[in-house]
Amino acid sequence: MKHKPLAYRMRPSHIEEIIGQEHLVGEGKILSRMVKAEQLSSMILYGPPGTGKTSMASALAKSLGLPVKLLNAVTDKKKDMEIVVEEAKMRGNIVLILDEVHRLDKAKQDFLLPHLESNLVTLIGCTTSNPFHAINPAIRSRCHLFELHSLTSENIRTALLRSIQDETKGFGTKNIQVTDEALEHFALSSGGDMRSALNGLELAVSSTPPDQMNQIAITLEIAEECMQKKSFSHDKGGDAHYDVISAFQKSIRGSDVDAALHYLGRLIEAGDLDSIARRMIVTAYEDIGLANPQAGPRAISAVQAAERLGFPEARIPLSVAIIELCLSPKSNTAYQALDQALADIRSGKSGDIPAHLKDAHYYGANKLGRGIDYAYPHDYENGWVSQQYLPDSIKNKHYYKPKESGKFEKALKQVYDKINQDKRKKV
Repeated sequence: MKHKPLAYRMRPSHIEEIIGQEHLVGEGKILSRMVKAEQLSSMILYGPPGTGKTSMASALAKSLGLPVKLLNAVTDKKKDMEIVVEEAKMRGNIVLILDEVHRLDKAKQDFLLPHLESNLVTLIGCTTSNPFHAINPAIRSRCHLFELHSLTSENIRTALLRSIQDETKGFGTKNIQVTDEALEHFALSSGGDMRSALNGLELAVSSTPPDQMNQIAITLEIAEECMQKKSFSHDKGGDAHYDVISAFQKSIRGSDVDAALHYLGRLIEAGDLDSIARRMIVTAYEDIGLANPQAGPRAISAVQAAERLGFPEARIPLSVAIIELCLSPKSNTAYQALDQALADIRSGKSGDIPAHLKDAHYYGANKLGRGIDYAYPHDYENGWVSQQYLPDSIKNKHYYKPKESGKFEKALKQVYDKINQDKRKKV
């Protein structure tokens, strides 16, 4: 055990030792109730790296004194699972902790399903992926889904202090002095990843020679060297990717410059110019639209400039465009109007095109009544004449509902209202 990594040694052996995740293991919460009732069900634990998914799974089984087998859906074979099932048949219910459960192939899945149904095996799957996106419905429907949240810096700090003081599993037998600044750096630079923080502390302790008083002093400089710069966690195919781009667009829509720049920074750190470009352009038309029509072309220009420059200079035009998008007035009236028109069409509310609007550029059209009585708008003052354009069944329909969100759309609203007013006068 002493040769195992610190993060492994410090894994909790009971749910009461779990740090954080109070929404699951706190007094009266669902996993605590399971343990108290001695009824452990199959489940999927999902959340960011280093939040303690495997540790929680192990602690749940140990809290109930159940035998545990730890496998990986990628590296372990179906044969390994068969061995677990055979052991369960001899010993009774066994807890199978399956890391990377979203990578479970069909053969392994088909083998496990009947044993989950009979409760011979209790599966606790662990994954960083969103189970609704990544896990086969057959497995998902047989498991409870529980999300683990990122740990706070205070959670990490608690874990670090516990490992320094623990004489059995941690460094309690050593004379270790960690400055508050170093402790804070371990906690913050780990980005909520407890494993990263504990690995950093272990490296600091093992690489720092004791002084004449046999004391190991961990300073901020040592902590910085041992943590280095934590690599930015952003899997373009994973759930975190969609969370960041969603927050990015919603921050622009919500006119929060600081939040939008923060999420833009995350995407830049991930080198994800494609997602930045797509979200900027769609936001310019979807959320700003007619309130500032020039936002769309300027967003496209900023994206083109960024693509030509490449990172790191690409961040400059992107920042300019993002701030303009955030602080522009917002309007979604244009696409909402089209969506309402599409909804009518798809529900069968189309109707026949008025005869005077139908194509009259062919021989015999006049005999069919096509194009007769069509009023050519340019022949009238201001280029407008009142006549029916919509089919009879929806002739009074109004899809566009303008806002006074900016100077441009305010002007459009005045024209739109006047046209509708004149239409009513002609009726």
